[in-house]
Amino acid sequence: MKIVIVSDAWHPQINGVVRVLEITRRELSALGHEVILITPDQFHQMPLPTYPDIKLALFPYRKLSRMLRELKPDALHVVTEGPLGWAARKYCRRTTHHFTSSWLSKFPEYASMRTGLPEAWFYKWLITFHNQATHTMVTTQTMLEMANRIGIKRAVRWRRGVELKKFRPVPSDLFESLPKPVMLYVGRIAPEKNLEAFLDLNVPGTKVLVGDGPDLASLTKRYPDAVFIGAKTGDDLIKAYCGADVMVFPSKTDTFGLVNLEAMACGIPVAAYPVTGPKDIIGEAPVGAMDEDLAVAIKRALSMKPADCIAHAKTFSWERATQDFLNNLVSFSAKQPQKAKDILTSSVHTDQT
Repeated sequence: MKIVIVSDAWHPQINGVVRVLEITRRELSALGHEVILITPDQFHQMPLPTYPDIKLALFPYRKLSRMLRELKPDALHVVTEGPLGWAARKYCRRTTHHFTSSWLSKFPEYASMRTGLPEAWFYKWLITFHNQATHTMVTTQTMLEMANRIGIKRAVRWRRGVELKKFRPVPSDLFESLPKPVMLYVGRIAPEKNLEAFLDLNVPGTKVLVGDGPDLASLTKRYPDAVFIGAKTGDDLIKAYCGADVMVFPSKTDTFGLVNLEAMACGIPVAAYPVTGPKDIIGEAPVGAMDEDLAVAIKRALSMKPADCIAHAKTFSWERATQDFLNNLVSFSAKQPQKAKDILTSSVHTDQT
């Protein structure tokens, strides 16, 4: 099957959406599907206002339309609600083609935080975008219930996994010299991550933050006792996880939090607020703690066993997640939408990306 995926998030960004795309493309290709990504680097770009490290496609409709006409995909999936996402939606609306979408972030909360405008305005915009899709994929049961509650129609699950061969316990002396316990945060250094709630805690030990973002310079200056080590990938990221005693996830607006699974796979428990994402990942398992007082969550999480964390992470499979994705796709054809896997079983290609 030829699958085209449109995303406003791609390299050089380092975030959960980009990692999900990389892994999903790899898994789909291994199954014999041809996967083509349409991303901002293929267009004229402009920096996102208030977040210049993120580049957006500038006026992409004509070029994207031409690409879709030439590619003739069997299925089209739109990952994000940015300029490329809206351009793909517009093309499908005008040509009566079908697509699926993903709701992967609480964009209305982010946008309201950055602009001061009401969340309700952005939710109306979000709902309008996704209700054009045949299916809207969400990561968790909590997000599925929220989608139904706010009026996103035809929402379906697209679960997540963790790369167990990559994220695993390894020896690490990365933070050996720091006062213990080492409390690790991994993610963007940005306002929507609620990092001040973590950094303001009066708890023993050392706060270590891995990541880049628009607030890096200001937070580094405001919190001299915290250790900011920039973005890490590959073995460096694994060693950062394995050198920590607890993973702290202060965000209240993420829809999942892939970093929590990565930490658990390395044997590191998670401390978080009882919100969407952590509630779905941790649940009742003895692999992390959730509390409205983040200090209490950290103290409880520190008592949890690495073996339990690793065992729990193993229950999240990328093979199963990829099957979710395939099952949710629909035919791009302008005819009545049908499950892509049911009508395109003979359309198998090799990856050419």
